[in-house]
Amino acid sequence: MASERESDEEAVARTSGFGAEPAGEADRRLRARLAGAGLPLLLDGATGTELERAGVRTGLPLWSTHALLEAREQVRAIHAAYARVGAEILTANTFRTQRRTLARAGLDDRDEALTRLAVALARDAARQRPGEAAWVAGSLPPLEDCYRSDLVPDEASLEREHGRQAELLAGSGVDLVLIETMGSVREACAAARAVSRTDRPFVVSFVSWRPGVLLSGEALATAARAVLDLGALAVGVNCVPGRTLHASRCALEPLDAALLVSPNLGQPDDETGFRRDEEVTAEAFTQLVEPWLDGATRLVGGCCGTTPAHIAALARRLARAPGPPSSAPAPGRADEPARD
Repeated sequence: MASERESDEEAVARTSGFGAEPAGEADRRLRARLAGAGLPLLLDGATGTELERAGVRTGLPLWSTHALLEAREQVRAIHAAYARVGAEILTANTFRTQRRTLARAGLDDRDEALTRLAVALARDAARQRPGEAAWVAGSLPPLEDCYRSDLVPDEASLEREHGRQAELLAGSGVDLVLIETMGSVREACAAARAVSRTDRPFVVSFVSWRPGVLLSGEALATAARAVLDLGALAVGVNCVPGRTLHASRCALEPLDAALLVSPNLGQPDDETGFRRDEEVTAEAFTQLVEPWLDGATRLVGGCCGTTPAHIAALARRLARAPGPPSSAPAPGRADEPARD
């Protein structure tokens, strides 16, 4: 088990290589699934709100990065919980490990170490998945508040800072880069260009709170087409309320592209980053995304407010879907103990 006194470098070294397979084979399998082979890939659910639920500090601006500094074993435990219920992709806790955010807490020189640590913790937990180990995605979000498209930096800053973070994620060994929670075409394209200069595949998801429209006011379909042209292997929406899912699907369908959906269960909060709405059962959450569970959708999961129980319900639903058999045994229960 990890110690919170362990240095970033010690933690990375300790977790390196757990659950690994030859890199070329893992990449081939992942790209094949994204291209349409087999059932949709099952993403994990929330990390930040799960940390908050466990009593870990999540105040802004660092949000879930507090846990890398103060509760890294809890980060690993959350990843492992998702892996045990069948998540095929674990998202490393890199949502706020960019230098710009860390600088606000006087930690700008820790961006590389914390990014590498976040990826290593997810990789360690990936072996908890029944059958084949889970893939690890690196989260690449907006540089500023993801709900404030008016704060998107200038082009030079976007290219420089997303370029650095994309290189850090690729160098840390992620299997996939998840460019997520994008609220403007300009920043999504800058992030996509940055990742395209690495050798890592990437997908892009947007925030759309009004039917078919980004937070910037730009059309969701226009944004999706722009990043597809830059090499994105799938496009979709994340951190969106259920009421917007139908409109988002209608906007994206004409693109004839691989799709991604990861809705939330709550609302943004200025102090904690997020607050839950009334409790949504795992079964109700599955019904929420049911219309997306077809051949076009290649990645499905949950965003803020979702838990391993919600992802377990999605895993059970996908196990009943027609198509090639799953690559793993039936998912475990959300409350099973971790295997160390």
